[in-house]
Amino acid sequence: MSTVDRAKEIQEGAAWRRWAALAVLSGSLLAIGIDLTVLNVALPEMAADLRPSAAQQLWIVDVYSLVLAGLLVTMSALADRWGRKRMLLTGFGVFGLASLLVLAADTAEAVIAVRALLGVGGAMIMPTTLSMIRTVFTDPAERAKALGVWAAVSSGGVAFGPIIGGLLLERFSWHAAFLLNVPLALTGLVAGIWLLPEARAARPGRLDPLATGLSIAGMVALVWAIKDLAKHFSADGLANPLAWTVLVLAIMTLTWFVVRCLRRPDPLLDVRLFGSRAFTASVMAALTAMLAMSAALLLVAQWLQLVEGHSPLMAGVLLLPLAAGAAVVSPLAPALATRIGARTVLAAGLGVSAAGFLLLPLAPQPLAYPWVAVVLALQGAAMGSLAVASVVIMSSSPQEKAGSAAAIEETSYDLGSVLGVAILGSVAAVVYRSHLGAADSDPAGESLGAALEIATRNGAVELAVRAQEAFTTSLAQVGLISGLIMLGITVAVFTLTPRDLELTGGHSGPDAPEDTDVPLRST
Repeated sequence: MSTVDRAKEIQEGAAWRRWAALAVLSGSLLAIGIDLTVLNVALPEMAADLRPSAAQQLWIVDVYSLVLAGLLVTMSALADRWGRKRMLLTGFGVFGLASLLVLAADTAEAVIAVRALLGVGGAMIMPTTLSMIRTVFTDPAERAKALGVWAAVSSGGVAFGPIIGGLLLERFSWHAAFLLNVPLALTGLVAGIWLLPEARAARPGRLDPLATGLSIAGMVALVWAIKDLAKHFSADGLANPLAWTVLVLAIMTLTWFVVRCLRRPDPLLDVRLFGSRAFTASVMAALTAMLAMSAALLLVAQWLQLVEGHSPLMAGVLLLPLAAGAAVVSPLAPALATRIGARTVLAAGLGVSAAGFLLLPLAPQPLAYPWVAVVLALQGAAMGSLAVASVVIMSSSPQEKAGSAAAIEETSYDLGSVLGVAILGSVAAVVYRSHLGAADSDPAGESLGAALEIATRNGAVELAVRAQEAFTTSLAQVGLISGLIMLGITVAVFTLTPRDLELTGGHSGPDAPEDTDVPLRST
């Protein structure tokens, strides 16, 4: 069968097969979304069992995002050349195997290795799901709906992670939080073999080893430096010269990478996609929204447990308004954008996020959960509206550049999350310590958890109350800063996004290449 015939077969295939393929692609993001948040619930029990040092515990948390950020671009480029279905199925295998290996992990070093391998599998899966949606759904209107469903499932995984983790930890050890991935990965692997078509870029060009090395080194160094600077900012005011040196080297390395990509006719990552105003605005929206949301939501989860006194399971349940908001808005946002305009829906979603964050400092004190529930619901709705950003990013890119577009989008989400936790998390720590009135050497000033442990050990009820009040104040201040950030990005995105942008218009313009992916039969 010729390439043209194979392409026609996929494009005119049964609708049920396309939507079944979407279930596989969305399910893969569900597993990763759960894995991102379930660790927050499992970490205390894991730490009690393995007794990791402070540095090892940080590596357990950080190594996943370091590996993921470093490999996203490279894995997308390899998928364009090797085959996106092959890359996705291999990612399922790696993710499932890494999760199974946790049974043999009886030291902190072993858990760090497992988390690193999970990062490799996640880097194979995350951008490939988006580029596969671009391949499977060739009709722009169908693709918009599919991306809305994809966004809702992805948000749901993040929201349901703490609930599932809490349920598992009530009956099993912390290993169960990892083993949950095994049946999800196995299901995706088996269903993907049968349902997903294979596709690769028709003219991907040769793989560039130098650009690959620059991408990996630059992103890993950038994420590490940001995290390390944030920790030292909380402790001693950004005094770590090594982190500053690594940050400068990371910027230089990534600049070299961008320049090299601009000069090559077949770049590893097509940074020329940023020449589209719509593409650039949507990437900005995704990155900034994650920056603001990640830190605030992490603080809310801690507030529910350490201030309100809820169990991990109950805290997960109380986070459900976030999932509800995303589940309602994500599928509806693309359809609404076709009626009133993509720019309006995207900017309105960002504005809703800003309004939600600003409720935190404006709410009556002491802060009560009903106000927090409203904030969570509004953030979920805002996350749902980011489905429009996904549609714009993928639809404004030619199909042969789907890998590059997907890598840029996923990198923006991952980098935004890292920046949010590092920067706003550090601001929260400074506000908490300041309102607690703790000296730099005071252990109670390190975290609310540490203060409550000291208060319990010494019977210092007043310390516990002051620490909880200081933490609530830090949450409100982060809400204020996040709200102002989101207001700024709302104006920027509304200004930058073309007024007449249509989601169903695909990639347009005199220089827009035709869709030239090579679709193949299942392998």
